[in-house]
Amino acid sequence: MMDIKSLTLAELQAEMEKIGEKKFRAGQIYSWLHEKLAEDFDEMSNLSKNLRERLRAEYELVSLELLEVQTSKQDGTSKFLFRLFDGNVIESVLMRYHYGNSVCVSSQAGCRMGCRFCASTLGGLSRNLRASEILDQVYQIQKWSKERVHSVVVMGSGEPLDNYDALLRFIELLTAEGGLHISQRNVTVSTCGIVPMMYRLADEELQITLALSLHAPSQEKRLQLMPIAKRYELPEVLDACRYYFEKTGRRVTFEYSLVGGVNDAPEDARALASLLGDMNCHINLIPVNPVAERGLAGPERGIVLNFKEILEKSGKHVTIRREMGRDIDGACGQLRRRYLEK
Repeated sequence: MMDIKSLTLAELQAEMEKIGEKKFRAGQIYSWLHEKLAEDFDEMSNLSKNLRERLRAEYELVSLELLEVQTSKQDGTSKFLFRLFDGNVIESVLMRYHYGNSVCVSSQAGCRMGCRFCASTLGGLSRNLRASEILDQVYQIQKWSKERVHSVVVMGSGEPLDNYDALLRFIELLTAEGGLHISQRNVTVSTCGIVPMMYRLADEELQITLALSLHAPSQEKRLQLMPIAKRYELPEVLDACRYYFEKTGRRVTFEYSLVGGVNDAPEDARALASLLGDMNCHINLIPVNPVAERGLAGPERGIVLNFKEILEKSGKHVTIRREMGRDIDGACGQLRRRYLEK
């Protein structure tokens, strides 16, 4: 059956005409799906019973099943475990900031990129998510919190550019009028550096933020942490970042996970500053949450602050990501992995 929540308004209008319904019915259904966040056709009370029965017979309405919520006592961060229709599980995160609520969503069940500091990739890739499954993470969290979502980051389990078509459709539905209508400027997509897809995304000329998982100041050190570096070397990844800025006018964010004793030395900071040169960019330092299976942990606070200071003295715009959810399964993929092991 066709996945109705993944259809754009124009596609839904075409579907209604195809089954002999008035075009305006599409607007009503779209509103139920993307504004009122209906989980069942029976909730669509301004549709006739016959139409609701026909929709149920011909279309699938994706709705994730909430399995578990962990909420941090330290900062109010909430982590969600959802089950998909086929039994796969994914996780999402609600982070509360002074400017509004941000939701981090998964784009795949598992991941095949193999980054050493990430728990998402330990079991490999199960499958890609559909646009509706990425979208419903946002919807379910907004319904659970009863608070509006201000921004969305596609930075949970999975590599978004490895699921490109579903990612683009998700962004279109998330930012379109008639739904949550979140600004493209409040959407961030993170990639470990799949170069051809970075160029393709740049050519879409969206106003989203591209975040590159950099995590190392040199090709040699990046190879130790990220298998993708074997396929796409650092100079070509940075060229793709420059192209993204040229096409969109949106500066790239470089995500740099600080791993204790691996990439957090003062010479690493100086090498990173030299590598990025005069690029119009933002550096987001992330002290890693411990991943027991990898034997990795974040550095002490003083080391993080010194790293930041070296970068700032070189003229870089730098922030340290708040260490959120440390008292729950905070690292990406940890909650899902614990559930699967259990």
